[in-house]
Amino acid sequence: MKPRDLLLALAVVVVWGINFVVIEVGLEGVPPLLLSALRFFFAAVPAIFLLGKPRVPWRYVVGVGLALGVAKFGLLFIAMDHGVPAGLSSLVLQSQVIFTVLFAIAVLRERPRPAQVVGIVVACVGIVLIVLDKKLSAPVGSLVLVIVAAGFWGVSNTITRYAKPPDTLRFMVWISAVAVVPLLILSFLTEGPRADLDALKDLRPSGVGAIAYLAFAATLFGFGVWGYLLRQYDASTVAPFSLLVPVVGMSAAWVLRGEAVGLQQAIAAVLVIGGMACTIVRRRTPRAAESGELASVS
Repeated sequence: MKPRDLLLALAVVVVWGINFVVIEVGLEGVPPLLLSALRFFFAAVPAIFLLGKPRVPWRYVVGVGLALGVAKFGLLFIAMDHGVPAGLSSLVLQSQVIFTVLFAIAVLRERPRPAQVVGIVVACVGIVLIVLDKKLSAPVGSLVLVIVAAGFWGVSNTITRYAKPPDTLRFMVWISAVAVVPLLILSFLTEGPRADLDALKDLRPSGVGAIAYLAFAATLFGFGVWGYLLRQYDASTVAPFSLLVPVVGMSAAWVLRGEAVGLQQAIAAVLVIGGMACTIVRRRTPRAAESGELASVS
């Protein structure tokens, strides 16, 4: 990888890792579903008018928009709003790798490599350790929502494999546009119009900054650069950088939010990240070069 592209990959990792702390900041003044809707609105507008159509069938755009934009991010934001801290969220959410592999086996009829099977088992042991950690401050129910969100991420990755979008940034902009209205409707029904209006009326600079970061840095910059890298290099070169996202996320949560990591959680983190490494790292082959997807974005 060229030095410039290496720096771009590391920049995306840092942006996506810090993203979880930014979500916490945004949730301090904005209900979770409304925050997610605002994120996608500003990611879509005005870019949707500048980039043109997504160049893939609309059923794929709608499918990924609902699975990734509404279900995955909606559940993640709700879980974090109900007590799952930023660092832990960044780690548990990466269990999407497990779901992505399982869905590829079930739907795409891909044969798992032995290393993938080992990786799934190891990562699952790590997730179980997190759930059973008696020192865990996060409610188990909310933690389960993060795991379900990771499952929907796996669904969106599977749909994306079918879609094979030629332009990842353009695809993400249209996904964002699809997600806005369902998220606003769900926010209106569950969080209430009064809460939404009060949040918009009393929006603080920290909330504005969080929305801007989520929309422009985490979504447009992150997806745009990641898509560029996947077009320049095969997936086996780019995908391993995603292993650094929970490392940055947990480190940022510790430095910026004072989120402590206990011994059992640290061991679990090593198992989860190690398991993910087994599932995504492979020898370079033409087939691997075609497997780029949205599988490492937050």
